[in-house]
Amino acid sequence: MLFLLQVYTIMELSGKIKWIDEIKTYGTNGFRKREVVITTEEQYPQHILVEFIQDKCDLLNSYQVGQDVKIGINLRGREWVNPEGQTKYFNSIQGWRIEVSENPISSEMPPIPPPPAFDPPEGESNEVDDDLPF
Repeated sequence: MLFLLQVYTIMELSGKIKWIDEIKTYGTNGFRKREVVITTEEQYPQHILVEFIQDKCDLLNSYQVGQDVKIGINLRGREWVNPEGQTKYFNSIQGWRIEVSENPISSEMPPIPPPPAFDPPEGESNEVDDDLPF
């Protein structure tokens, strides 16, 4: 028996919308594409271009520049052989879901809480016997 197992990893991108393009239509079959740029919020922010294609273009209609969002993405790659016979490879990031980020990512570290207070057991002193030679 032969079993095929495919494992899918759900990838997400979080950040602030920097730019949203209009829907563009290509070719005679009406292929639609819309692009959005997300700026990640980390020590070295990245500006990531994400493509939404066909019916997914409309998902961006209710979003605007400046909003914190989380986008479900797929990585896509393709091979192309140019007229000279050289093989080239291209990658793209395609979005398939977008939602407002409920917890915007902050580049600041959260404060570290103080250690809990130590209360000695009843009948024992909180003083330290200091009989060290120095």
